[in-house]
Amino acid sequence: MNSILPTPPHGKKWKLVWNDEFDGDALDESKWSYRLHLLQKRHDTFTNEGLTFGDSCVRFNLIEKDGHFYSQHLQTGENYMDRPGKVCCFAADKSPKFVWPIAKISKPKFEHTYGYYECRCKFQNNPGWWSAFWLQSPVQGHSLDPATAGVEVDIMESFERDGITQHVVHWGGCGDDHKSAASPKLNIAETPDGFHIFGCLWTPRGYRFYIDGKESWRTAAAVSRRPQFILLSTECMGYRFGDAPDPRLKSSVPDAFIVDFVRVYESCGES
Repeated sequence: MNSILPTPPHGKKWKLVWNDEFDGDALDESKWSYRLHLLQKRHDTFTNEGLTFGDSCVRFNLIEKDGHFYSQHLQTGENYMDRPGKVCCFAADKSPKFVWPIAKISKPKFEHTYGYYECRCKFQNNPGWWSAFWLQSPVQGHSLDPATAGVEVDIMESFERDGITQHVVHWGGCGDDHKSAASPKLNIAETPDGFHIFGCLWTPRGYRFYIDGKESWRTAAAVSRRPQFILLSTECMGYRFGDAPDPRLKSSVPDAFIVDFVRVYESCGES
């Protein structure tokens, strides 16, 4: 296990308020839940199977079954729009795209406002699926004001191979109401063991992002004032708009996105 102090930012004192070092042999369900739904619908390729543990890490494994591909999402809370509705009292068809009322919203296992969030992880090797470390608001989408509705903060997204990543902040609604701010695509230097540390300092003034101890981007756009929860996610390409997997997945199994730790700190003054 690495030092329990964050790499950056320097000049401040820090208090660890939440962490998972993945030292056990199973998922700590007091900290994480599986994300299985997307906008109320059960996503067929989000699965609660396939995580493995060892060497103080969790492995998000790419799985193939009967020609389809599956991977895992973990979250410490949930967005209200992911809650599946039980019945729709006014829809004309039996499979509405959105159901009202939504199901009961669960109590978050961890949410927090501001602080320094970091994850040490190793990218997947093969194409056709992606990984991410991000923050989400439980009520993003209930209004267009990012301060009150919250935002999505993608601290790390790995859509491409060869060490390419990006930081993105999303807010507003869907479609024409959606807004975002994004860093350039970043091609990060290799490390001896393939692991990298991705961090985000979230303050009332904005977001500063870090990769392996060095600031990589900053933005003052759309600062959330709400508690937000953490996600570690992987997803197979090709299923958002149909049921045909990305053809590259056929030659990508076996593969894994590996996470060493996730940690959250509060600032407690200047050092």
